[in-house]
Amino acid sequence: HASQLYSVKYSFQNIRKIDGGNGLSRFRVMMSDGLHTMSSFMLSTQLNPMAEQNQLATNCVCMLKRSVANVLKDGRRVVVILDMEVIKSADQMAGKIGDPTPYVEGESQSKPQQSTAPAPTVRPLQPQNGSDGSMNRPAQSFGKKPMAAPSTPGGSSKVVPIASLNPYQSKWTVRARVTNKSSIRTWSNSRGDGKLFSMELVDESGEIRATGFNHEVDKFYSLIEQGKVYYISKGTLKIANKQFSSLKNDYEMTLNGETSIIPCEDSHDVPKVQCDFVSIADLESREKDTIVDVIAVCKNTEDMTRIMTKNSREVSKRNIQLMDMSGRVIQLTMWGNDAETFDGSGQPILAIKGARLSDFGGRSLSTLYSSTVMINPDIPEAYKLQYTMRSDALLFLFLHLYDKEGHAIDGQSMTELRGPGGGGGNTNWKTLAEVKNEHLGHGDKADYFSCIATIVYIRKENCLYQACPSKDCNKKVVDQQNGMYRCEKCDKEFPDFKYRLMLSANIADFGDNQWVTCFQECAETLIGQNSGYLGQLKDSNEAAFDEVFQHANFNTFVFRNRVKMETYNDESRIKVTVVDAKPVDHREYSKRLIINIRKLAEQ
Repeated sequence: HASQLYSVKYSFQNIRKIDGGNGLSRFRVMMSDGLHTMSSFMLSTQLNPMAEQNQLATNCVCMLKRSVANVLKDGRRVVVILDMEVIKSADQMAGKIGDPTPYVEGESQSKPQQSTAPAPTVRPLQPQNGSDGSMNRPAQSFGKKPMAAPSTPGGSSKVVPIASLNPYQSKWTVRARVTNKSSIRTWSNSRGDGKLFSMELVDESGEIRATGFNHEVDKFYSLIEQGKVYYISKGTLKIANKQFSSLKNDYEMTLNGETSIIPCEDSHDVPKVQCDFVSIADLESREKDTIVDVIAVCKNTEDMTRIMTKNSREVSKRNIQLMDMSGRVIQLTMWGNDAETFDGSGQPILAIKGARLSDFGGRSLSTLYSSTVMINPDIPEAYKLQYTMRSDALLFLFLHLYDKEGHAIDGQSMTELRGPGGGGGNTNWKTLAEVKNEHLGHGDKADYFSCIATIVYIRKENCLYQACPSKDCNKKVVDQQNGMYRCEKCDKEFPDFKYRLMLSANIADFGDNQWVTCFQECAETLIGQNSGYLGQLKDSNEAAFDEVFQHANFNTFVFRNRVKMETYNDESRIKVTVVDAKPVDHREYSKRLIINIRKLAEQ
């Protein structure tokens, strides 16, 4: 069969590593069904970690959930394992099952066996719709079409998964979605002129890069649309050049004179994209020049600029600030058409597949010729990010109502929080009521505490001031009324200034509220815009300026605060200044709430 639809149990016997060049490795596996052994199994590359992490040990029992059988040109059969699970480890087994002998193609299956070992368990997967799932029928594929189509347009070859493709196959067809299509590139050297384009293909098993040259560019480029699904057959497969592709596939495809590409109308079950998203916080531990996938909210967008490259070619460039659920911010540089067409208004969600990580300015990202940029993509990760980055207003309301009903909610449910959803290590977690009851800030030195609270109101009056444009100076400048601005600290006059934020906000948790002061970076996090953009809105569009502050209300953050008693004009008062503000990690926060609720229930 082109694709195995049955769930089969085998006993693992042996494994051998095969080096494929370019640092790529494959693993050949010997399996036993209790009667025979066969060494024609091959792990797909996505299962390599099972071998590298020693999950496969002699005599362990494995469940082959999905596999593909290929016949090589010399007639040998190779079974590529696409999905497998170890259901009994080697230490759970008494030893080898039966006394299996090597399987020979065409050998009689009715030959008596001396072994008393139980016969291997072979059963079709049960259908989801609750039918009887009779053994003499192929299993249902959980609402999806089987990958082995009876035939394909333009030929009789079977549809096979992308993950099963290898250079030893002669006839194959894949049904895949084009997730990225490049522009046509040209070259000219001593050997002549030429042109090429590339595209990225994905199906439910994996992804692969395909490239067309010269005649294939003329033949296929106008036919192919990004996002559409096609039947593609008879391309040339070779070892992938990782310098030009970051896709997780050992091979890449080259279109040739025999290649056929036919549109597929029934494409609802083909995935739209395959990404392995990395948290921005985790990028610090990644090596320079690593190719990564990220998904984040566009926090700020700079104007597009045009620069000259080393080969005297003018290109477009745009810098974007991204923030994800980790609360960390990183700069992404877009190039070319992506930079020219990108609209960052409304703080869209960006998913970038194949961005390059650099150490410029600490850590930064850059799109490549092969990168795919998706704006507000229709994928689960985008909806999860959108939900998480919103305020936790419903939870706040629930806790508030719970308190109103007379059920005492111990502030410990807040103060025990750890990690990004509420802090770490020695963080002094307090509720706002505890801050007042314990008289924090009344000592000789300032006290620090952390809390999870929701913005109730932000004063927009006097929230911006004109500051010195010097890099390391944020002193307020004096308008000289002649087009110049004077900084007393620098003792200089400047023809311009920079806007800086100084917000006064009221935050609340379930027990109390508190006025706090926020400066620049923290203030930009709370309102979701930078000070320069706000200054432009204030001068040109008062309604839009007010709307920014309306959207900032009822968002929940983890606040790190400094509290100190200050005296001004013989009047003493407590001043709370926000040192840092980050979005709440709702998953960790919810886990901690559940733990605290259980503790309260036990008392």
